[in-house]
Amino acid sequence: MSQFDPLLLDHQICRSLYSASNALTRAYRPLLQPLGLTYPQYLVMLALWEQDRVSVGELCARTRLDPGTLTPLLKRMAGKGLLIRARAREDERRRVIALTRAGLELRARAADVPEQIACVAGLSLEEGLQLRELTEKLYRHLG
Repeated sequence: MSQFDPLLLDHQICRSLYSASNALTRAYRPLLQPLGLTYPQYLVMLALWEQDRVSVGELCARTRLDPGTLTPLLKRMAGKGLLIRARAREDERRRVIALTRAGLELRARAADVPEQIACVAGLSLEEGLQLRELTEKLYRHLG
């Protein structure tokens, strides 16, 4: 009987997660392209559709994107007319991000993206939920 070798490439969780993450992001591309969104921009829109008028810090926390990535991304999205970046009334140092009408209307066009991804991923609803729970557990422990 062979012994488990923890250094075999095929035994590495990190390799599986990295490869699956890249493949999933690639699978989103053709679905998001007609919406004019990249995958990180899609995460921002999901967060704003859930709760509009949030600070950049809150958006960083919700999307798990760092400020160095998020700030230029928000500028590009504002340039596309999807959102506005304004100073908070109560604290001029803080930026508040809010959806425009175009940003709000984009939600209806994106409504079938999760279902299309689920079909491409080949996971049942239960498997998808289990995978999310396990990856969230890993994120909490490593974060």
